[in-house]
Amino acid sequence: MSLRKYQAKRSFGKTTEPKGRLKSPGKRLIFVVQKHAASHLHFDFRLEADGVLKSWAVPKGIPQPGEKHLAMMVEDHPFDYKDFEGTIPPGNYGAGTVMIWDNGTYRSIDSADPNETEKYILNGIKKGDFKIILEGQKLKGEFVLAKLKKGKENSWLMFQKKSDEEVGSGIDPDVSVASGKTMDEIAKKVNLKKIEGAKKAKMPEFIRPMKAMLASEPFDRPNWIFEIKLDGYRVIARKQNKDVMLYSRNRKNFNDMFSSIRTSLEKIPGDFILDGEVVAIDHQGRSDFQLLQNYLTQKMGTLIYYVFDILYLDGYNLEKTKLTERKKILQNFLLDLGNVRSLEFVEEKGIKVFEIVTKAGIEGIIGKSKNSIYQEGARSPNWIKVKAIQNQEAVVGGFTEPKGGRKKFGALVLGVYEGNDLIYIGHTGGGFDEKGLDYVFKKMQPLITKKSPFKVEPKTNTPATWVRPEVVCQVKFSQWTADGMMRQPVFLGLREDKDPKEVRRELPDKEIKHPRARLWDIPEFGSGRKSKKNVTKNKRIFSTNNNNKNKNEQEIIIDGKKIKITNLEKIFWPEEKYTKGDLIDYYRKVSKYILPYLVDRPESLNRFPNGIKGKYFFQKDMKDAPDWLETVEIFSDSDQKKVNYMLCQDEADLVYMANLASIEINPWNSRIGSLDYPDYVVLDIDPLDVPFSDAIKVARETKKVLDEIKIKGYVKTSGAKGLHVFIPTGAKYSYEQVREFALLLNTIINSSLPDITSLERSPQARKKKVYLDYLQNSRGQTMAAPYSVRPRPGATVSMPLEWEEVNGRLDPAKFTIKTIFKRLEKKGDPWKGISKQKLDMGKALDNINKLMEK
Repeated sequence: MSLRKYQAKRSFGKTTEPKGRLKSPGKRLIFVVQKHAASHLHFDFRLEADGVLKSWAVPKGIPQPGEKHLAMMVEDHPFDYKDFEGTIPPGNYGAGTVMIWDNGTYRSIDSADPNETEKYILNGIKKGDFKIILEGQKLKGEFVLAKLKKGKENSWLMFQKKSDEEVGSGIDPDVSVASGKTMDEIAKKVNLKKIEGAKKAKMPEFIRPMKAMLASEPFDRPNWIFEIKLDGYRVIARKQNKDVMLYSRNRKNFNDMFSSIRTSLEKIPGDFILDGEVVAIDHQGRSDFQLLQNYLTQKMGTLIYYVFDILYLDGYNLEKTKLTERKKILQNFLLDLGNVRSLEFVEEKGIKVFEIVTKAGIEGIIGKSKNSIYQEGARSPNWIKVKAIQNQEAVVGGFTEPKGGRKKFGALVLGVYEGNDLIYIGHTGGGFDEKGLDYVFKKMQPLITKKSPFKVEPKTNTPATWVRPEVVCQVKFSQWTADGMMRQPVFLGLREDKDPKEVRRELPDKEIKHPRARLWDIPEFGSGRKSKKNVTKNKRIFSTNNNNKNKNEQEIIIDGKKIKITNLEKIFWPEEKYTKGDLIDYYRKVSKYILPYLVDRPESLNRFPNGIKGKYFFQKDMKDAPDWLETVEIFSDSDQKKVNYMLCQDEADLVYMANLASIEINPWNSRIGSLDYPDYVVLDIDPLDVPFSDAIKVARETKKVLDEIKIKGYVKTSGAKGLHVFIPTGAKYSYEQVREFALLLNTIINSSLPDITSLERSPQARKKKVYLDYLQNSRGQTMAAPYSVRPRPGATVSMPLEWEEVNGRLDPAKFTIKTIFKRLEKKGDPWKGISKQKLDMGKALDNINKLMEK
């Protein structure tokens, strides 16, 4: 019954295997079979007996009927090893991947009594022979273990008696019965060192949950996911050194309230902080707040902890990691323990998800930007909620006398806080049963006071008893009235997890109604009003604060983000008299076209605070960014330090950049999550001090070469004097591979046009030739994005083109912040679909060899 041998072989600071505990037998004895990919793949067969797991290693696997397999008896394992599934790190005893291949209960052939079975097994191990019946998910029937008389003392034979059911019948033999994962999936432990935004850090004592803003209606949107809005208690789960703590959003301890959840989380190896919701579900699997109240008061119902985020794991803080990465980590990490589950989500289709939950009578949906970081304690527009059923948290300020046969009280008098004042929003007497009335009445008795807690004492139908505003409840109702009252409120239950001072009236943010849809309310852009009456030539689309007397400064709200824009009338282009306001206006109009080329890419800002004639400077490190702005920390080789790059994820971010006088937009060629793998091969055709007609010739030759080697390229003006050709790669190749490939292509083009092209970087060395710049294909190198403005006379734009337009009539100067919208209305984006193209470099190189042989 000793675990000394087991413990002596393991360093528990380096492995997540359980240190061990003994256990008294329960109503049924358990067995577990673990598939173990150590130095040699084998199966570990374990039987509960004498407080531990008696264990055998079976090298050739559990035998089928008619087979006999060698089973080597090994040291006793602790009882809680039955739940171990994961990876034992290299350098540790038994290093490798462990799967819970099967589990269940067992008994002796003659008795189902656990005490009798245990005596039989212990005696059988001494004698060297015993027979048992297994009742597992994969293994069912009679098995025999017999000690070999010759050979090593711990050598046994294991075989199965014939039965109607074979090993693994009806269940996939290659997956875990605990997690449903394959060995490869279990072994696929995320390397947190390589995850952008993951920081090595001490585990926080507590993380305040991020909150969602209320939106008025659902929407479909790329780069967003949508989850069911659960109807329960928000719970932060923290596990450190096997000690699990459950907290409410205001740090109330939930360990006793949700002890079964805590027990399950103890089984998950490692240190972690999770964010999720504890709910009680009905027979159809729907969460119901009233069911949760029944569980809390009567311990009736099925309790589930749905986990939707992971914020800390094994020494790494993940709050600055984008949501998609956190979801991947969670999926690989979390075991399905029955009452602990990861919450599923749907990508992009928010409207459809909302229709489904509405029909099912579910409260609503939660939408989240895939690229959102975790903003602790913030109510962020990157997370939104849309309610199918109107719900409101309310503070209980009193109760009225009952009428008729009603007992205890008639109705609760409810309010919300506005600043430090409690404001009356109605009263509710519906939704109570007899037990609920009694429970709430007892809760209010110690809080009775003579003075009304409301700013303005409300009038009630029957005399009211006032209470200190310390109890929060949840109600559902039909709608808000014009005077701010809830119509037909129904009591759902008390909120043990809420701070009364945080209870506010929940009203949808109109700015989050339908992201982007409202931005195109200008006739010349093709989707606004049909009439051009009362539309000035240079009408701006940013909203105006009529109370702001200083028209040179405004505060606008975009997707719920407040942005203060300044110096709108400052001249940025002296000859054209274009202002900073014109720049911001342009980027708002063009946002739906430019954003696909910016999302998830670190940005280098080129700032011109006094316009194109003034001094400028570059900024990469965004130290003083607003809370809602997403950033990513990357080590910069040139700066030899970590740099906090901004990400331009939506229109608000674009306006923020423009307000910083960042005239041109310079994203990386790679995205967070794959920063070492660029999305494009870039061919920069730079005709410095030579006619633009030479650049046209080079571009045409480039197109000819690409056609011959069967590569699709996309062309745009640089916005200055040159042209850019982008070849999409699908982020399959490293920067070094892409740079060498660009050099090869440029070498071929140079050999065809040696009189007008050069690979020499120095202008003196290339002697007024078109420079073929392949060095743009380096990690951290940036260039003007499609539709980016350039700080040049005319306010020219880097314009995507169709190849047919690359001819003698092409004039890059005609594409400006004032001229391109009619073209966009007519042609759309010529580069649409670029992300679907992927370079096959191997085939391309084969085609280049064939070309060279001609």
